[in-house]
Amino acid sequence: MARHDPAWLDAQYNNRARIADDAQCFERWSAASALVRERTSRRLDLRYGDGPNEVLDVFPAARADAPVLVFIHGGYWRSFDKADQSFIAASFVADGAMVVIPNYALCPAVTVEAIALQMTRALAWTWRNAALYGGDPRRIVVAGHSAGGHLAAMLLSCDWKAVARDLPAQLVPRALALSGLFELETLRHTPYLQTDLRLTPASAKKLSPAWFPKPRGTLYAVVGADESEEYLRHNVLIREAWGPKTVPVCETLPGHHHLSILTDFADPQGRTHQLALQLLG
Repeated sequence: MARHDPAWLDAQYNNRARIADDAQCFERWSAASALVRERTSRRLDLRYGDGPNEVLDVFPAARADAPVLVFIHGGYWRSFDKADQSFIAASFVADGAMVVIPNYALCPAVTVEAIALQMTRALAWTWRNAALYGGDPRRIVVAGHSAGGHLAAMLLSCDWKAVARDLPAQLVPRALALSGLFELETLRHTPYLQTDLRLTPASAKKLSPAWFPKPRGTLYAVVGADESEEYLRHNVLIREAWGPKTVPVCETLPGHHHLSILTDFADPQGRTHQLALQLLG
C-alpha cells in the first residue's frame, strides 16, 4: 500500500527536503521576529505552568476588550521555539488584536499527548489573564501551523470543564489550521518522524482530531497548493470528518508551500491573514 510505503511517506512529510530555500525562509523568520520583539510592546517568557517550556509571549492590544489570537508554532512537535514566530504578531496587533505565542516541550523528551495538555494550560492562562493585556477572554481564536494546526483542532475539541471547573465550556470557539495534521496513524509509519514522536496505535487514535466527534465551534482549514499530497489530504479529511458546518472554509492556497503559507498569514493582505481577521471579528 503506497500510503504506508516508508520512502513515499518520508517524501510526503519531509518538508525541508521539498522546499529548496527552506534555510533562507527560517533566516527571514528569525530576523523579522527579532525586529518585532525590538519594536513592538511585548511581555516575554510569562509562565503558564511549572513544566518544561511552559512559557509564552504576549503582544498586548492597544485598547481594552480586543480579540485574542493565540498562535501555536509547528515543527512536528519536535522543533522550533516561540521566538521563531514573533514575526506573525505585529500585523495582528496593528489590526487591533492581542497576540499570545506559547512554547511547549518538544518530542522526544515528552509525548504529543503531553504537548496537547500543555496547550490546554496555555489557553487556560490566556482566558484568566487576557484582560491584563487588553484582551477579551470571550473572543479567543487559536491559529496554528502544521503541528500547531493539529493542536489548534485539538483545542477546539477540548472538554474545558474537565481541565478546570472555572473555565467556560467553549473557551475556544474558533480556530484556524494552516497546513494542519488531523490524523496521526500515517505519521506513525513515517520513518522521518517515528523515533521522535513514539506514537502507538492507541495514542495515534487518541490524538487524531479527524476521529473525534465534531466540536461545537468553527474551524477554518487552509493548505498551500504546492504542498505534498498528504498535506492536501489532511486538509480535505477534516472537512469530511467534521462537515461543512463546522469547517466552512477548506481551501487550497495557490502559489504557496508549507513555509510560505505562514508568511501569507503574517501579511495584512494575505488570504490566511484575512481569514484570521474574520474569525477574530
